[in-house]
Formats: sequence, structure tokens, C-alpha cells
Amino acid sequence: MKYTAWSLLFLLPAIAYSQQQPTPVQRALQRTETVASVPQLGEQLTLKDAITMALEKDYQIKVAKTQEQIARNNRIPGNAGLLPVVTGNVNSNGSLQNLNQGFLDNIRPRQTANGVFNRTGVFGVTGTYTLFNGFSNFITYDQLGDLVKISEVNTRLNIETTIANVATAYYDVVRQLQQILALRQALSISRERLDLAKANYEVGTRSKVDFLSAQVDYNADSSALVSQEQTLRNAKILLNSLIVRDPSTEFAVRDTILVKTDLAADQLRQSLFENNPLLVNAKLNRRVADRNTQIARASRLPTVNLQTAYNYTRIDNQGGFGIGNARNTGLTYNIQAAIPIFNGGNIKRTIANAKANELIAEYQEADQKVLLQQAFDQTYTQYRNSLTLLNLEVQNYQIAIQNIDIAYERYRVGNSTAVEFRDVQRNAVAAQARLINAEYAAKAAEIELLRLSSTIAQGL
Repeated sequence: MKYTAWSLLFLLPAIAYSQQQPTPVQRALQRTETVASVPQLGEQLTLKDAITMALEKDYQIKVAKTQEQIARNNRIPGNAGLLPVVTGNVNSNGSLQNLNQGFLDNIRPRQTANGVFNRTGVFGVTGTYTLFNGFSNFITYDQLGDLVKISEVNTRLNIETTIANVATAYYDVVRQLQQILALRQALSISRERLDLAKANYEVGTRSKVDFLSAQVDYNADSSALVSQEQTLRNAKILLNSLIVRDPSTEFAVRDTILVKTDLAADQLRQSLFENNPLLVNAKLNRRVADRNTQIARASRLPTVNLQTAYNYTRIDNQGGFGIGNARNTGLTYNIQAAIPIFNGGNIKRTIANAKANELIAEYQEADQKVLLQQAFDQTYTQYRNSLTLLNLEVQNYQIAIQNIDIAYERYRVGNSTAVEFRDVQRNAVAAQARLINAEYAAKAAEIELLRLSSTIAQGL
């Protein structure tokens, strides 16, 4: 079953008193319906269009998606130390010398040379690969995958929050529009009373006080309408900001709010525990903390590295002593193992802190679960109460409309005072406002339930 305040508003005259001449309430409703049928300023903006625009332009979503891309870029085997590191090396040394040398054997004569140029060049490739480090590199790679999942969930959180904010703001615009139509109806009734009071005063059947009171009440209703129009403008500015466009952009919305009355608590609660982004992130953060503990423990194990190099060496010596020139190539390798024995207790400290952070993550997950459960139960209670209030306000509004007809007829024939009629009118306006607000409150609670259960993308 779905309620629409304005469908009720325009159907109520059919159940009012049957008379050949329309009652003041019927005339007011006819005027309001005529006003409501006039197109609003700007193009029609549906909720779907508003959500689409927000998802395309919202800066928080763009930031979250960019951070998600960074996390994806970071998740490569090389960033976790699973691949070798290969570097190219170039080393060239040269010298220009004047030589004057004697020999210990006293057989060879002293040698002298000026401007002797010597050059040695080494060109090679070096590769380093970690054969074993306590499986820390594999754990790190898995942790990078968890960080990608966390960034994905953060993006989903921003998207679902944006959808909820836009939907709530959109229906607030609808609510404020309904309030304007309600106040226009009240103003039309006040106009009927003002015209009657003026006519009675002019023919002398009523005092001038009656006429002036009717004028004051009409002006008060006009002022309330002006204030409500400002409230509507403010609601539109907020919605324009949420969909990231010029706040002054005019647009029209549908004047109905459809409230779902069949949301099942058990299904929504189960979806909350399984899909809520905050809870999913808490679980992922706990897993990241667990991997940090594994990495810390791995530092107790030996680290084995393999290093290999291939070098090309070129020697050019013009001095004439020893080697004149040479071209050498060679492959070298080295296996190095490092076993931690004692480093001042830092490994023990690191492991203890990692375990503490793991416990903190567990507490945070449990706390998040409690907070979400509390928020869900409170929102669902509000949702059910809002539906109950909505039913009551529908009945109250029906009674208030009938009361206006009766009170106006009594006032017209002189059986009641202007004060009595005004009280009845105020009660009707208040009943209509409560009906509109109850409908909006039920819809807002519905949106929050869908957001908490992470079903808002499919539920709206």
C-alpha cells in the first residue's frame, strides 16, 4: 500500500458534503489544483536524473575512485618484493699521466713517458632476487589486495551516501512544494472568508471588526506562503549543490511521495551485516592488521638473497708497462643469507605492537557492528512509527476538511464567530502539514534503512 498526500488532497472533496453549490473548501481545492497543474519553472527533474548527475559529478566519489586506482597501481608483484631487481651499471675511469719509473732488478733501464692515457671501462647488468624472507613478500602481496578491496568499498560507501543524500534532498523539495500547495489552499479559504466578511460589513450585517480580522488573517496566510516559498528555494539550492550544478538553477519536481510499507526488518538486517560498507571495511582492516602481525613474525626468520651480475671490462693502457689493452667478460653470482640474532629487542617490540593493532581492529569491528545495529533498530522503529502516524494523519485531515465546511457554513449564517472559524481553519492547516511531514518522515526513514542495508541502489 502506498500513500500520496496530494492524491488524498484532491480526492477528499468527493467525500465532503454534497451540495449543489461548491463549499469554500471545494472552491479552494479547485483553485489549488489549478495552480498545481501549472508547470513549475525549469525542466522536470526526476529522482533518477538527480542521482545520475550526482554520481557523475560528485567530487567525493571522484576522489574515492582515484584513490581506488592508486591502490590498484600499488598491487603489483614487484611492489611486494616478488620479482627480481635488475640494474644496469656503467663505470668508466681514465687518467693522463707523466711517468718516470725505475725497476728494482736494476736490469731494465729507467723508463720515462709524458702524456700517458689510461682508460678502464666496466659495463654490466646486476640482478638481485629475494629467495626467502619468511614469506613476507607473499603476505605483503595479499595485503595489497586487501587494500584494493578497502578502496573499492570506500568508493561504494561514497556512492551509497551520495544516493541517500540526493534522494532525501529531492523528497524534501517535494515536501516543501506540497506545503506551498497546502498554504495556497489555506489562503484561498481565507480569501473566501474575507470576501464574505467584506460583503456582510458593507450591507451592515457584520461589524467592521469581523472584516478587519478577516483581513489580518488573510495577510498572515499570505506571509506564511511567502516564507514557505523561501524554504522551497533553499531546499532546491541544497539539491542543486548535491548534484553539483549552479545552485540557482530552476527545476520542477513531481508533487508526490510514494512510501514503501513492506520493508522487512530481518532481510534488511541480514543485508546490513553482510554488505554495509563500514562493517565490510572494519573486517578488511582487521585482516590487514593480521597480515601485519604475520609480516612482523617473518622478520625472525632468515633472509636469503641471490645476486648475479654479467660484466664487460675494457682496458686501454698507453703506458707500455704491464697490460696494454684487454677485453674481459664474466658472470658472477653471490648467495647471501642473513639470520637475525639480536637487534636490541626491536623484533619483539614490533610483533607485540602488531598484535595490539590486531586487537584494536577486532574491537573496532565489534564496535562498528554495535553502532550499525543501534542505528538500524532506531531507524526501523522510526519507520514503523511514521507509517502509523501517516495513517492517523490521513484520518485527522479528512475530519479537519469536513470541519472547515461545517464551520464555514455556521460562520456564514451567523451561528459562530470569526475566532471559532479561524481555529477550525488553523487545525486543518496543521493537520495537513502534519500529514505531509509524516509522509516525508516515513520516506526519509525508508531511505536510511536502504542505505544502512546497502540496498539503496536497487531499492529506490
